[in-house]
Amino acid sequence: MRSLLYIVTALAVIGLAFWAYQENYQTQAEVAKTEQINREIGQARARLTVLRAEWAYLNRPDRLRDLADVNFDRLGLSSLRPDQFGKVDQVAFPRPPEPELVITNPVDVSGMNGGEDVTRGDGVFP
Repeated sequence: MRSLLYIVTALAVIGLAFWAYQENYQTQAEVAKTEQINREIGQARARLTVLRAEWAYLNRPDRLRDLADVNFDRLGLSSLRPDQFGKVDQVAFPRPPEPELVITNPVDVSGMNGGEDVTRGDGVFP
């Protein structure tokens, strides 16, 4: 009986060792994936920083003004005049929606109904 217990215990230890070995390799694989994802995130942030800098460089007002001057005739642009702008009071802002508050069954919260006591005397409302 004792030898059977030793054999079962040894098999359990071997099984647990095999399980721990597999878990270790799976954990290492997940850590490697996480590091790869973090590297990709860093590269994407670096690319985004470069793209934002390029966007700011290309949208400089003096550069856009020069491009508009060079392509003025081809684009059919018209020069800006002060009368092309409106005033704030000319803007038709939408009106706020009217609240749809309809009271169908008003409740008397004062405890009095037309000057009369609504309790029956025992403290219970009818």
